[in-house]
Amino acid sequence: MNEKAVVKILQKYEGKRAGLISILQDIQNELGYLPEEALRIVSKVKRRSLVDIYSVATFYSSFRFKPKGKHLLQVCLGTACHVRGGSQVAKELSKKLQVEPGETSSDGEYTLESVNCLGCCAIGPVIVKDGKYHGQMGVKDIPAVLNGKKEKCGCKK
Repeated sequence: MNEKAVVKILQKYEGKRAGLISILQDIQNELGYLPEEALRIVSKVKRRSLVDIYSVATFYSSFRFKPKGKHLLQVCLGTACHVRGGSQVAKELSKKLQVEPGETSSDGEYTLESVNCLGCCAIGPVIVKDGKYHGQMGVKDIPAVLNGKKEKCGCKK
């Protein structure tokens, strides 16, 4: 963990009690996740209990406590995607990557997440790989998405 980077971020917010979420976002942007050591530094510098810091960080699903993989895969399991086979796509991705949603593959290449809605119901099931939306996904399309051979389509997010 880069302690100097955390201290520099905290200095940016010096003298402000507000800003805990912004501090945590900045730390995650810098380090890729929120390591325990960083949260302990925030607790000490901001004079807030570690429990208080963790309660804020765990409330928001966008915060991570483990490093994410090189590639982020999100699979929509919202109603429209689910009825079109989104859960089968998610199961197959889990099987191929040997991880459950919320985990990172042992080689550090992929982090798999399931989400409730991506706002592209008309083109479901949807997989987002590194911010690129892929619609009308089926189990057969997974290798192309993983290998980068499936082009972005549909939703303009």
